[in-house]
Amino acid sequence: MTTLHELEARPWEGRKRNYDFIKEGVVAVLLIGFLAVALSIFFGSPDDQQITFKKWAIAAPADFYSTTITELDGSSGTGGYGPPYNHASSGVNLGPIFPAKIFGVSHPIDTVNDFVISPLLTQNNSPEVEQALATWSSAPQASQTAWASSYDAALTKANGVAAKVSVGNYGPVPVLAKALLGMAQSGALDGALLSQGNYFQMNSTKQTLFLGDGNYLQAQSTAANLQGNTWGMMNETGRYPGQAWLWLYSFWYQIPPFNNGDNHPFGANADAYVMAIMGLFSVTLICIPFIPGLRSLPRLVPIHRLIWRQYYREENL
Repeated sequence: MTTLHELEARPWEGRKRNYDFIKEGVVAVLLIGFLAVALSIFFGSPDDQQITFKKWAIAAPADFYSTTITELDGSSGTGGYGPPYNHASSGVNLGPIFPAKIFGVSHPIDTVNDFVISPLLTQNNSPEVEQALATWSSAPQASQTAWASSYDAALTKANGVAAKVSVGNYGPVPVLAKALLGMAQSGALDGALLSQGNYFQMNSTKQTLFLGDGNYLQAQSTAANLQGNTWGMMNETGRYPGQAWLWLYSFWYQIPPFNNGDNHPFGANADAYVMAIMGLFSVTLICIPFIPGLRSLPRLVPIHRLIWRQYYREENL
């Protein structure tokens, strides 16, 4: 009796014809290319324009202005972030473990100089701004902080309206903030921040952190359904589905205690705990062949035999 393997090993005795692999390849590429372009037009992700400092400063000048003040007095989100940017805090923790402190400040950022003073120094400023820069640079740090903190408090009391700020000793802070606002509205700040560092600069960390310190980026993220409570980690702008595999991470941000807010220990350190949980799951998955019980599941629940039933039937296994 001829076996299946012997039948499959016999030379082909049926009809034969020439086959053009080049033609097949060209047709396949053109067809798939056409389908890809057509489907992307109708079902593709939105191509939203990037958020720039110019756009921010024009759309929400008061927000940009007040954010500049927080960069000068160190009270911004970046200014108080901690490692890897500065020593202002200990960073997120896993109980007694502070992962960021282990690696230290690997990407130092000085919000005063990196976000405000250095960009202004790249411009041809008016005499008033030049004098303000000179006054700031020659003053001790304690005076700089006092000026910026006092103005920040006065601006907050005036609900962010610079024209309603009460008279006080604010040093050159108002002039510097106004100058940076004008620089941003002209579009010069985007280029100045991008050019910091190497000539071919691909690192946009500083720009992103500066943008994140204001309310404008947060508002745009909320409008695009990119916040944590809308599963934003796995979305593209406009809540278009993006990286579906990230639901494994995003899921944890939707449940207590990780969604309890920054006033809760787990909420404030959710990033660290979620990464730890997913890391544990990943290690468990890698170690399945070595874990008694788990490694026996294929034998106890032989779903694979159902999927490959023809193979097992032919091989009499």
